[in-house]
Amino acid sequence: MTQFFTASDGARLAFTDEGEGLPLLCLSGLTRTGADFDYLAPHLSGVRLIRPDYRGRGRSDFTGAATYTVPREARDAVELLDHLGLGAAAILGTSRGGLVGMFLAATVKDRMRGLCLNDVGPEIERSGLEKIFAYVGRNPSPATHAELAAALPKLMTGFSDVPAERWLAEAQLHYTETPQGLRITYDPALREAFLAAFEGEPADLWPLFDACEGLPLALIRGANSDLLSPATAAEMRRRRPDMIFAEVPGRAHIPFLDEPESLSAIRAFLERVA
Repeated sequence: MTQFFTASDGARLAFTDEGEGLPLLCLSGLTRTGADFDYLAPHLSGVRLIRPDYRGRGRSDFTGAATYTVPREARDAVELLDHLGLGAAAILGTSRGGLVGMFLAATVKDRMRGLCLNDVGPEIERSGLEKIFAYVGRNPSPATHAELAAALPKLMTGFSDVPAERWLAEAQLHYTETPQGLRITYDPALREAFLAAFEGEPADLWPLFDACEGLPLALIRGANSDLLSPATAAEMRRRRPDMIFAEVPGRAHIPFLDEPESLSAIRAFLERVA
């Protein structure tokens, strides 16, 4: 059931809090919501699954482009832990969520029990970013969930062996069907914030990754990812040889997290955190 809390700037932010056991804060992708983890949730036990909708996404308040930043989203995550009375939690970060997780490691490591990264690292490939530039903040051209599901196999290059029902589930999770066509489930102003974040020279994010020293760490990479290169993953493993690592065949950006390789890595990560 959806719950809400009020952030320090007055924004009303949505989250779900289910299960008992190790607190696992699940931080979603750029344009996504807590539904990013719907496929994973049935496979976990002994975990308290906490899934926020970032501000400007899903059921949370739309607060404007200037607030859609990694530091603000990280602060919201800490304020959610405060709201729940939790000193620390393990974090599972998908794409944007992994960047938020690394930022938290660099700023409030004591609030973290570990970090599992889903197809993201401290270097982000420009080719992958350009694909996001093309669609972020825009409604898709297919008019119905069924039409989008039929188009996704060709649009999502790098994915294989994905059943038709999964593509339909993806369309239903991330878009709302209306008489006027499909609509995004987030503030269109996110486009402005995202483009602004990648103007100029790329920021050096390796210090954020290195700040994870001492934390249990895991990395899941889609074997065909255009956002996280093999070279970046290799350097992450070199710097953290103890890092749990899994590469998921037939997946680009991002693995769904219910693949056997993903589940194996996540379970090993949770065992290490516990």
